[in-house]
Amino acid sequence: MSKAYTRDYWEDVLTALEPEGRHFIDGEHRAAATGETFTRPRPMDGKPGPTVSRGRAADIDAAVKSARTAFESGVWRKKEPLEKKKIMLKWADLIRAHGEELAMLETLDVGKPIMASLNVDVRLCADGIQFYGEMIDKLYDEIAPTGPNARALVRKVPLGVVGVITPWNYPMIIDAWKLGPAIAAGNSVVLKPAEQSSLTAIRLASLAVEAGLPAGVFNVVTGYGEETGKPLALHMDVDMIAFTGSTEVGKLIMGYAAQSNVKRVALELGGKSPLVVFEDADLDAAASAVAWGCFYNSGETCHASTRLIVQRSVRDVLIAKIEAVTKSDIALKHPLDPAAQIGALIEEAHLQKVLSLIAVGEKEGARRAFGAERVMTETGGYYVSPGVFVDMTNDMSLARQEIFGPVLAAIAFDTEEEALRIANDTIYGLAGAVFTGDMDRAHRFSEAIHAGTVWINTYDMSNFATPFGGFKQSGFGRDRSVHAIDKYCDYKTIWQQFG
Repeated sequence: MSKAYTRDYWEDVLTALEPEGRHFIDGEHRAAATGETFTRPRPMDGKPGPTVSRGRAADIDAAVKSARTAFESGVWRKKEPLEKKKIMLKWADLIRAHGEELAMLETLDVGKPIMASLNVDVRLCADGIQFYGEMIDKLYDEIAPTGPNARALVRKVPLGVVGVITPWNYPMIIDAWKLGPAIAAGNSVVLKPAEQSSLTAIRLASLAVEAGLPAGVFNVVTGYGEETGKPLALHMDVDMIAFTGSTEVGKLIMGYAAQSNVKRVALELGGKSPLVVFEDADLDAAASAVAWGCFYNSGETCHASTRLIVQRSVRDVLIAKIEAVTKSDIALKHPLDPAAQIGALIEEAHLQKVLSLIAVGEKEGARRAFGAERVMTETGGYYVSPGVFVDMTNDMSLARQEIFGPVLAAIAFDTEEEALRIANDTIYGLAGAVFTGDMDRAHRFSEAIHAGTVWINTYDMSNFATPFGGFKQSGFGRDRSVHAIDKYCDYKTIWQQFG
């Protein structure tokens, strides 16, 4: 039987929690070299959060040195594949065993509902580590075709030290997307989590060592972007940076790679994903997909369906259905309430950014259909209600900028050609969707949308077998699937001549 969780139960878990906030370097927790620490307000109530080490270049140097030593020694990459697989599977099991603790750390850091942290984020983190653990003893080299007097072995070899920089919206999930394939491929990793969400990364590292991952293979340095992320991206002994975050910072990462050692870069960046609804669509299904696709995780999702492109003849009916779904199914509550479906935004600065973009949208002529207001101010936390704006054009700020909040921009169209033009009129290309009863149009349209993932009559469905990443300024390189292994490896040819 599943456990009957209550608000009081989770309050007790929070009271008993003793978060570890120090770096994890060479298999042990370490304070920052300077001894500096920082705290951040808790999104759920604005109270001071746990104390976290404030890393700087010296801490990055120590972590990179540890990772390089582990890599060169071969303590992990030369281990038998079956043994590596067992360690990663044990790591996944430990993540599940510590699920409540990890869920509370995640909710404490980022303000998402505790049941979402437990049932979605912890689960998918463990599943990701398991997926790539299972893959380790199934990675084959190749024999290239040659003449009879030669043999050419094509080997897929790890890059070395991989720097990973992850965001605050889905810390555990995105960590697993990068740690899983990078470590399975035989690399060592230095992870720099967002300063807003350090706690689960630190705990994942200690659980990895408990599972048997050798010291130095997975290191965590916490701190601010300019003080830790930048030195990691500029480091001359880092072979690759895998980054998820904003397009603006992604451009900086590319520059740092060029300024240093021309290290590899993989970027998963922003989005302004179009969800196109034709008049022949199942409007109930579309309304549910739009609401959940845009408002889940308080809209703090890179591929959130924040642009609804709807045929004019059904616009008003669809908006009414979206409002009904939102008010009946998507409960905005305190994150420790088990009934909460969405919770707080990450911090005051981000809350003000969202509210500012809403205000700009209204000045530009967008009309509020419902919601999109600051609420629950009595908690001290950072909450905005899900909302929709209509009477919009695609050149308005709410349709162009990645708001990263629970705000939907609804844009009407009349013809298929117009819908496609609007859908592709964006600098981003992360995801998109089309809802229609005409399957010829569905496939024609899904091929024509410039995005890394396009759904037909659904939204945000995926698994670890499918790659995830973007076109255009949404980045390059893919997380998830067997293809994610490739970006953490290089091909090496070994040619043998027989006379």
